[in-house]
Amino acid sequence: MIPHFGENYRFHWHDLGDIELGRPNLGQQLPVAVYRLAQYTMRETLAQHFGAERAGDLLREAGWIAGREFCLNVLDRDQPLNPFIAQLQAKLKDLGIGVLRVEQADLDRLVFTLTVSEDLDCSGLPVTGTTVCDYDEGFIAGLFHAFTGRSFSAREVDCWATGDRTCRFEVAPDPHPHPAAK
Repeated sequence: MIPHFGENYRFHWHDLGDIELGRPNLGQQLPVAVYRLAQYTMRETLAQHFGAERAGDLLREAGWIAGREFCLNVLDRDQPLNPFIAQLQAKLKDLGIGVLRVEQADLDRLVFTLTVSEDLDCSGLPVTGTTVCDYDEGFIAGLFHAFTGRSFSAREVDCWATGDRTCRFEVAPDPHPHPAAK
């Protein structure tokens, strides 16, 4: 289960600053290796201080905030689910985050199997036998929470690091939401 803490966090989209003003020559582009260097050194530091499981939990929480803020500030939430997913797919691809596909969808129960190919977090990593996309789990849960107003869980079941060539996530309403997320 991904811990949810509602809207009680300090980060907001505007905290990202004015990138065009601050990077007039370098712009928004950044090599994947630089992003991964930041993420995996943060993961290592958190694991050294708190243990690997807690590090994963903290990355999920950070991903949840990012997913929620991304949805609130980049996506149009005032549309039906299918156009929302189409817009999400386009944005994730345009930003180089990954290629999102809906593999299965139960619209009545809001249960989904999603895949992300060319995932920013893991595609091309060595096979370790362990899923590593904790941040993505939180990001997906935060997106669905912001879109629906309901608490969601997202669990990675396949990952490049487990030997698969795409990340696969099981997404569903969370039966045990944190009280603050209601």
